[in-house]
Amino acid sequence: MHPTIDDIDFQARQGSVAAIIQILNEHFADEGIRTRAIQDSGILQLLVEAPSADALPRETVVDQVRHVLESISPRGINRVNINSRIVQEQQLLWLDEIKRDPKNSLLWSEPIVLKRPNPVARLWRDLRAPRQRNPFLDDVYKKKPASSRSAFWRGLVGGASLALLVLLVGWATKDWLGVELPLGSQVPPTSEPPPTPAPAPAVPTGQDPFVLAVRIAQQSVEDGKSAATAADWLDLAVRWQRAADLMSEVPPEDERYPVAQDRVQTYAANKAMALAEAEKF
Repeated sequence: MHPTIDDIDFQARQGSVAAIIQILNEHFADEGIRTRAIQDSGILQLLVEAPSADALPRETVVDQVRHVLESISPRGINRVNINSRIVQEQQLLWLDEIKRDPKNSLLWSEPIVLKRPNPVARLWRDLRAPRQRNPFLDDVYKKKPASSRSAFWRGLVGGASLALLVLLVGWATKDWLGVELPLGSQVPPTSEPPPTPAPAPAVPTGQDPFVLAVRIAQQSVEDGKSAATAADWLDLAVRWQRAADLMSEVPPEDERYPVAQDRVQTYAANKAMALAEAEKF
């Protein structure tokens, strides 16, 4: 099975040099330019070749390469060195040849730095991208008899239905425990004021939203000291939001309520700071 356009685009975004070359060659096909590339010491060394120097105008080629690569935003690649020369039959070890004698081997060379995309926008695009197909798994699946595939789908649907049922029962149980009277019971109307309800039992320490929020906040502070990637900061932002949500669940009658409200604002500010740090990558 040949890879689809979506597969190649997905591979290029993941940093596949072969996929990047294929996309660039398709882009320059009408102009008679072909490309080759290899990663060297953290830099993508890109070779652009054409039959004549007139087909390789420096500014135009650099702008087009920059546009294509920034639209792909390949993972782990942000420094690119564009090397230009007249097309040659000998292609093996071309980078070694250029390094030995760049003045006589190249028409021109231009280093560029790609703009890094917004990490949140990139994550959303990767999640929406179609999954790459695996020909081996496709062949194995096709070889399975129809009865086996039917049993698989029945099991999958049955498991999903059971999980949904358990989830609904859990929600219903939670709502039922949260009311003062069983469902179906009715309090007859009376002119007398209702009796003062008995105080609710204390929430076990392990399920205390205040305690859980503090634990998450403390761990987030520790992990924030070693955060080094956009993914690390995005994870911290999610945890700060979780801590703020837990603090907002502290009821007004709780003596810790004023502190909890203050912590909600503090944790929200920490979340905003984590997102700002993630956008720097």
